[in-house]
Amino acid sequence: MHSVIAFDIGGSQSRIALFEQGQLIWRNQAPTPSQLGPDAMVETIVKLYRPFAQKSLPVGVAITGQLTQGCVTGHNVDVMPGWQSYPLQAVLTERLQQPVQIYNDARAAAWGEYQFGTGAQCSEFLFLTVSTGIGAGLVLNGRLHIAANGFDAEIGEMLLADGVTLENYASGTALGHLAQRNGFDSAKHLCDAADAGDVKANELYQSGIAEVAKKLTDLAVMLGIQRAAVGGSVGLRSGYLERLRSEMQRYPAMYQFELVPAALGADAGLFGVAALASAE
Repeated sequence: MHSVIAFDIGGSQSRIALFEQGQLIWRNQAPTPSQLGPDAMVETIVKLYRPFAQKSLPVGVAITGQLTQGCVTGHNVDVMPGWQSYPLQAVLTERLQQPVQIYNDARAAAWGEYQFGTGAQCSEFLFLTVSTGIGAGLVLNGRLHIAANGFDAEIGEMLLADGVTLENYASGTALGHLAQRNGFDSAKHLCDAADAGDVKANELYQSGIAEVAKKLTDLAVMLGIQRAAVGGSVGLRSGYLERLRSEMQRYPAMYQFELVPAALGADAGLFGVAALASAE
């Protein structure tokens, strides 16, 4: 991996890192103004990039949403209001005066985990992130799967029986809404109460995890997934993976596969986008 600047633009934090020879040697971050639209997010990226304004390095940006020809569309307006075919690649290339590559954050994280984390010796590999939203990335036959229309692993947009998307039912944002409707201060409060034995909180928390497990079982038989790394602020929460494993174990063996915590933690997207941008 050559020297490269990597961005991972999350729902709450925007992070930048400098990689040299495959090593992360410098990083910084700032709050993501996700509710203020794409122009505000671009300004955050530009400010984070200022220490490198006089250098000539390739730039990779990982961000949530549907990506088509460098344009980003956010279908979940709770997470990304105002993003409708926004030409992020062209805007950043002009603002940073450097070649910029744009990738979906979950796809970048999948490649990071596959190359540097938990994907070793696994030709059919899935990365699942449960955080502000729900995303995924697929490595099939040892290659990162990227579809031309941007819908290559949008597990969060998959529909449940009542027509609600998985993301709007089981993400951190959805947990927050669910918590407030049921007398809990926040998603964290609800999850903490569930872990402490509160029956009502446990039922609410587990219901979302059960729906995530159902979608994973579909992928098991559709794509032959061998292993999935689970990341994201909710997915890496203590006890979440055990709950998800428990739900998966309700199904016959043909619907199950190995579930492991993301080895790179919150850095999976940075490592993945750095590797992808460096290879361009």
